[in-house]
Amino acid sequence: MNEDIQRYDDIIHLPHPEPSTHPRMTMENRAAQFSPFAALTGYDEATREEARLTDEKKELSDDMIEMLDARLAVLEQHLKEHPSITVTYFHQDEKKSGGRYITVSGNLKNLDGVKRILHMTDNTKIPIENIRLIECDLFRIFE
Repeated sequence: MNEDIQRYDDIIHLPHPEPSTHPRMTMENRAAQFSPFAALTGYDEATREEARLTDEKKELSDDMIEMLDARLAVLEQHLKEHPSITVTYFHQDEKKSGGRYITVSGNLKNLDGVKRILHMTDNTKIPIENIRLIECDLFRIFE
């Protein structure tokens, strides 16, 4: 082993040669050479999107439609009070077929019968045809 060290005695303490034609690569760029290669860019995102589940919108029975219409009529009579309501409705997914049911609570601001939209005071807009259930303390009085 001593012989090996002696063979390089003449160069062992020389400085590392610096290239004269181009600058040295930064440590970040050197490390990037060894980072994993993503051959299929976007593949992970696409498989996550495909695996994401959505619900189908459920059709309401005639009895449920009648009950919702009665509840909307009560709310319309009490619009000035901005009643506190809880609404469960179907929200259509923007990327694929189906969607999910969302339940929100807040105060009713307006009920647009022409466009068939509930406007909440927090600016949430809920299409009436997507509503599955409306709950409000006012309904206890009338039921």
